[in-house]
This record gives sequence, C-alpha cells and structure tokens, in this order.
Amino acid sequence: MITGELKSKIDGIWTTLWTEGSTNPLTNIEQLTYLLFIKGLDEAELAKEQDAEILGLEHEGIFPEDKPYLRWNIFKNLGDAEDMYNKMVQEIFPFIKGLGGKEDSAFSTYMKDAIFQINKPSTLQRVVSAIDGIPMEERDTKGDVYEYLLSKLATSGTNGQFRTPRHVINMMVELMKPTPEDIIIDPAMGSAGFLVSASEYLRKNHNDLFLVQGLNEHFHNNMFYGNDMDATMLRIGAMNMMLHGVNAPNISYKDSLSEDNKDKDMYTLVLANPPFTGSLDYEAVSNDLLTIGRTKKTELLFLSLFLRILKPGGRAAVIVPDGVLFGSTSAHKDIRKAIIDDNKLEAVISMPSGVFKPYAGVSTAIMIFTKTKAGGTDKVWFYDMKADGFTLNDHRNPINENDIPDIIERFNRLDKEVDRKRTEQSFFVQVDEIRERDYDLSINKYKELEYEEVIYDAPQEIISKIELLEEDIIQNINKLKELI
Repeated sequence: MITGELKSKIDGIWTTLWTEGSTNPLTNIEQLTYLLFIKGLDEAELAKEQDAEILGLEHEGIFPEDKPYLRWNIFKNLGDAEDMYNKMVQEIFPFIKGLGGKEDSAFSTYMKDAIFQINKPSTLQRVVSAIDGIPMEERDTKGDVYEYLLSKLATSGTNGQFRTPRHVINMMVELMKPTPEDIIIDPAMGSAGFLVSASEYLRKNHNDLFLVQGLNEHFHNNMFYGNDMDATMLRIGAMNMMLHGVNAPNISYKDSLSEDNKDKDMYTLVLANPPFTGSLDYEAVSNDLLTIGRTKKTELLFLSLFLRILKPGGRAAVIVPDGVLFGSTSAHKDIRKAIIDDNKLEAVISMPSGVFKPYAGVSTAIMIFTKTKAGGTDKVWFYDMKADGFTLNDHRNPINENDIPDIIERFNRLDKEVDRKRTEQSFFVQVDEIRERDYDLSINKYKELEYEEVIYDAPQEIISKIELLEEDIIQNINKLKELI
C-alpha cells in the first residue's frame, strides 16, 4: 500500500488526465498501464543487458537497434510533444501490441483491440514526465502502484472492480506455498494479482527451477491460468504477468461458471477471490455446478467450480463472504457438507470487515481445503484475524497491529495448535462438533469468551465519594466567586 510522495505523484497524473477531459477511470488506468508497461519493459531489458555484460554472455534484445526511441529511456527525453505523440501512436504502441510472441498468446490476443487514447500531445508529455518519477524497479513498488491505480476503479463509483489487497493475496500464497510443479488458476482473475504473487513466491523460494529446462518451460507456459469477462482487465492482467516475468500465461476471456467452461480435474492449486453478491439465472450456469446445491448465488457456484476443476489432491485458498460460513439455505449447507464430508477442509480464517475498505465493508473469511473425493476432514483450524497491519476504516493507514505473520507461522506448525483453548485467537474444532452444529463454520459458534469478574464498591461508598466530590466542586465555585 502506497502513501506519501508516491501516492501524490499518481494522484497528480490522475488529475492531469481528468482535467484534460478523460473522465472514464477504466480508460485512464488502461492508458497508464500501457505507459508503465513500456517503462518497465525498458528497465527489465536494461537489467538483462547488465547481467549479460557482467557474465560475458551475448544478449539478444527485444528492441530493434535502429529505433532507439522505442525504449523508455530515450522516448521520455523527446523534447517536442508532437514528435513524442506521433512516435507513440505510430510506432511504440504498435510495437508493444505485437510483443506477445505467438499470435495466440494471451498478451497478443488481448492487446489486439487495444487503443491508445491519450489524445493530446501536451497531456502525453506531462504524463510521461510524471510517470518517469515513479520508481518501478522494485517488484513490491510495482505491485503497490498497480494496486493503488486499480483502487481508483472502486472509489470512482463506476466500473467498480473489487480489489483484493496485495498483502492479503501474499498471505494466502504464503499459506499455500506453491511448488514448481503446481498448475495454478484464478477463475476470476481481474488484474492477475494472485497469479503474480504466486510467480513471485516461486522466484523467491524456488529460483533453481529456472535451471531445469522442463520446470522453466512449465513456469512460463503451463503453470498459470486465469479467466475473466472484462477484456480490459485481461489486458492489464496479461501485461502484469509479463512485467513480472511470466512469458505466456494462459489467460482467457471466459465466464468460468458457464457451460463454455469445460475444465475438470485440471489444476493443483486454486487461489481466488471470486465475485460475490451476484445472482445468476440457472440457464446461464453449467449444469454440473448445480449438482451439489441448486443456487443462483455466485459465491456458492464458485465453490462448486473449485471442487470440479481441481485435480484430486489439489488445494484451494479462497475468499468467501461470511454468509457462506453460516447461511441456512439448503444450498449453503450442501456446499459446506461437500467440502467437509467429501473432501478435506483444513482452515477457516475470519477477517475483519474493514479489510476491503474503502471498496466494501463486507465481512469475509479465507477457506483452505483439499480435494480428495473421499473425505478426510478430522478437525478444522479456526483463526480470528483482528488486524492486518492497516486501520480498518476508509483511510487504511499503516499500523503496528498485524496478525498476518502470526497466521502464517501458526498454519505452518498446526501440530502445536492442538491444545489451544477456545478462548484464544486460534484453535481446532473436531469435525463431529461441526456436523452437530449443522456444518456451521462461523468462528463465533465455537469461540469461548472469558468474562472477568469486576468487583464494584458498595452503593453507600459510591454515594459518599460523590458527596465528597460535590463538596469539593462547591468550594471551588465559591473561590471563583470571590475572585470576580
């Protein structure tokens, strides 16, 4: 999450576009993403050139040598606004549109219809100058910039995209520990935050995978999958993945809940924050998703989808609204029953309602489960997250209180959680007790509160103290009167 000077710079760019007449937030984000992509592409190429020089290796660059202005470090210094604008529209933008390699790659597919829509040369020059002052070398900063830009969608009140905070995404990835062999999907990917975080986790913890040809190819071509129904978000997601070093992610324009989605037993890891509060017509939903529970609620349909698309042994970490945990309809109970009785539910992490502010104030939880088709749930670990490192109001300012490190540490040593009491922040609940409570997964059903006995003074003593205070007040008032 960005603050201070960096936040002011992005706000300034936003204001520039807005005052120049570009008032559609989605269009503005898309245009800024193109420019950030061009900048990041050159920075990544410079780093590769430096590495090749240090190692004494040949480097075949992506930029043609006869057109140096295609590179950000040259383009940004073009003094004439008209010249800068013409080169962008006629050469640079067409160049990045064709960067996807294979014609059927995700990047090429979703960039095909992309249009550069900053229409005034002077505006482009100002925006380029401002963007050049944003440090994008660090992946963390890059992620923060993307997240803040995308937050503009929700706060603008139009095209409201529901963003998952990056620190929550990173926590879920840390909990699931992706491996170099995993096949990972987010069926409602948006800007590809979960896929990017998973790729970064693998770079950090399994960097040797790039030395093994099969694993390296798997990482770039067959590991990451994402679906979405917003072409603009698919473009942003594809660029996001490429900027984070995934050459050919499998990103599709697809309604994951429809009959068009034939995926079954394909993936080893689902990471998702699917849309909830939605309601679909039965006719629009794949029939096999209605077999567990007949419902129109998207949050329940996505859980059915996850169970279908995972391979046996595949894992899922997904965000659900609290209603999924305790809803009393037959569809709510049936999906919980399917996850608990037919598969293995491992954990339910309740999050405070302010986690998704300023976009929404809903209470949510993270469900972690494994597809087994043969049960396996013996006990479920519950955690009551009270703080995530930021205030839980619309401002979301950084604070010291943060349960995320504790959640990750405790989840990694669940054997030491067995004897925790129900009065503590995390504890186990046996599956039989959950069944007895109608498969209710709300932590408040199982959490025990400790009441401290408070001993008050006798009423006569309290009255005596009040009388003494009153006498003292009257004396002081009399003194004030004497001074007047």
